[in-house]
Amino acid sequence: MKTRQASNLQLRLLTNVVIVYMLMAFAWWSVLLFTKNRDAFEAKAEVMRISMAAQRLVQNEAEFRQTPPYLELTRKYKRQEWMIMGEAIVFVISLVIGVYMINRGYLREVNAARQRRNFLLSITHELKSPLASIRLVMDTLRKRELTQDQIKQLSRNGLKETERLHALVEDLLLSAKLETAYQPHLEITDLSRLLQDCLQRVQDKNPDRPMIWNGPAEPVEIAVDRTGMTSVVLNLLENAVKYSPEDSPVQLQLQANEKNVQILVADVGIGIPDQEKKQVFEKFYRVGNEDTRQTKGTGLGLYIVEQIVRAHGGLIQIRDNQPQGTIFDLTLPCTTEKIP
Repeated sequence: MKTRQASNLQLRLLTNVVIVYMLMAFAWWSVLLFTKNRDAFEAKAEVMRISMAAQRLVQNEAEFRQTPPYLELTRKYKRQEWMIMGEAIVFVISLVIGVYMINRGYLREVNAARQRRNFLLSITHELKSPLASIRLVMDTLRKRELTQDQIKQLSRNGLKETERLHALVEDLLLSAKLETAYQPHLEITDLSRLLQDCLQRVQDKNPDRPMIWNGPAEPVEIAVDRTGMTSVVLNLLENAVKYSPEDSPVQLQLQANEKNVQILVADVGIGIPDQEKKQVFEKFYRVGNEDTRQTKGTGLGLYIVEQIVRAHGGLIQIRDNQPQGTIFDLTLPCTTEKIP
């Protein structure tokens, strides 16, 4: 890793040296071109003056400078100067844009490489951990004589790890599908009931966590992809649980009007820095560094959330909660039309 970073640093240094050399060389050639153009003008003007003086067309320098041929020569000289200056400006602007595009592409590649590295580290852990737990359960069941209560407990643990592994595989498959051929299958759905079911599922996994529901008592029926919207809400709720203290509440709120519905998921956790509020929706992106991060995850959850929300014609934003924490603000259009 250090070798690669040193190589990238050397490459950037070499690129900067070449750019500086090109600018200095261009400045030199520009000055030289201006000088040669001026010398050519002065030489032509002198030849013209001598010729006119020999023909007794002019008597002095001032009279020569008022003649039409000299004025035409002067106009051509000024036009050439402007052409040289314009080409210089175009070249400099092109070079600056080129350098900017190269640096932006380089930074994107660096960020993408870092995200891929973080993803590989996280996915390795996310795969090995449940597999190791399942293997331990199976070895224990095979090698030891256990009571019925112990067998039930081990079975529950194995099933829990299997579900975790299944959810990871589903996220990987869904993220790949979102890049190519995802189309939401819209069905008339009671969004209030769907959200409460998701909240209950997360509550079942975290029985000691305070979960707060705030929504209308009557059904809120709109056309959504039930599977996709369930994934969205579960991801947001699980994120809120993951990045907030164990005894802190997580709130799920639903508001509806004639034009749209608004879903709010709020926690009082560590929050998200302003400069990373947009980046967290990028594929594989996770706040912090994978070497030091303690929370589980692959960086796919919020990417999946944004893509599904976009496919529904909606919008998701991140706001700071007060006094601390994060609010995910999701807005969907109130449509009741199915896609055939």
